[in-house]
Amino acid sequence: MISRRDFLKRASGAAAATGALHPWLMWADDAAPRIAGKDGMIVRSERFLDLEMPPEFFNSWITPVPHFFVRNHMHEPSTLEADSWKLTIGGEVEKPFSLSLGDLAKMEQHTVTNTLECAGNGRAFHQPHVPGVQWQKGAVGTARFNGPKLRDVLQRAGVKSTGKHVMFHGLDEVPGKVPPFIRSVPIEKATDGDTLIATHMNGAPLTKHHGFPARALVPGWIGASSCKWLSEIKVLEKEFDGNFMKPGYRMPNHPLKPGDPLNLDDSHVVTALNVKSIIAGPTDGSTLRSRSVLVHGAAWSGEADIVKVEVSTDAGATWQLAQLGHEQAKYAWRLWNYKWKAQQPGEYTFMSRATDSQGRTQPVTAEWNPSGYLYNAIDQVKIHVQA
Repeated sequence: MISRRDFLKRASGAAAATGALHPWLMWADDAAPRIAGKDGMIVRSERFLDLEMPPEFFNSWITPVPHFFVRNHMHEPSTLEADSWKLTIGGEVEKPFSLSLGDLAKMEQHTVTNTLECAGNGRAFHQPHVPGVQWQKGAVGTARFNGPKLRDVLQRAGVKSTGKHVMFHGLDEVPGKVPPFIRSVPIEKATDGDTLIATHMNGAPLTKHHGFPARALVPGWIGASSCKWLSEIKVLEKEFDGNFMKPGYRMPNHPLKPGDPLNLDDSHVVTALNVKSIIAGPTDGSTLRSRSVLVHGAAWSGEADIVKVEVSTDAGATWQLAQLGHEQAKYAWRLWNYKWKAQQPGEYTFMSRATDSQGRTQPVTAEWNPSGYLYNAIDQVKIHVQA
């Protein structure tokens, strides 16, 4: 084993040799301690604030804002004034213009209930280990986002026939020579009726941690697509060519053997979320005094719907259907539960797997990739039932 410092030093040298600057080299935080921070959140990084929701908070369909995960790639803006903030719209458009927060408030508003998940959620479970923020289960949450449709703003600007991608640029404070956080999405997704310039979350104005005064909301896609602290929207002729599109946030076109490097020329940008379920309770390693157990959790699948969740209480030997929660919406997770009674005391392994409307089912093993994106292996917890 090599030390973290030596690992980053070697990796930085390799990146310099290839000319590629991988995002994890700039904010890898493998050593971040599991600290219960404000509101009971797990602090994964304090330098660039990253907060993870503990499993016990997967108990409501709508995640309260204080329990909603926070992902920052760099420093949050130090000053944000609603009165002076402006959002510029330009690029391949006929009529470039800018909007104030008041202008956005005057536009027709639309609400989307969306499960937002960091692409690296579950990274800590990949084997072999991959560098980066060691998210486990809780870099995900579901909220009601409200604001104008991005489509309405682009229609006002008049997108040219050459406009193929839409770029988002936020007000993150970039440390040193780190490339700015800029992402783009295809024009088809940008003009979807559910893609928003969100100004509210769960009925209240966005907090600073979640992108005040406005953020992009690209429902069903990885959290990195929904850029926070928006300052610029630019229509491009092609996919944005920058660090957070390539080499960052890419998946191999073909499965890799664990430990193999990613060939950027044989890869694609990460977009929609995978089918996935997690067990929120009982928690892993817990000891139960009652033989009657309620196994419960959440399941989601990006742009697809969850059609069933199955639970195994015998390490995958047999599976039973869980009951899905009544609350549902496109892009949002389904809560689920399964009532079980132990026949005798002992050790048990619970597992959950979800299936979506596209016919996809959670795999036994997630597709390994060097950045640990889109981890969605069948979830499992081990518990002990007392005599």
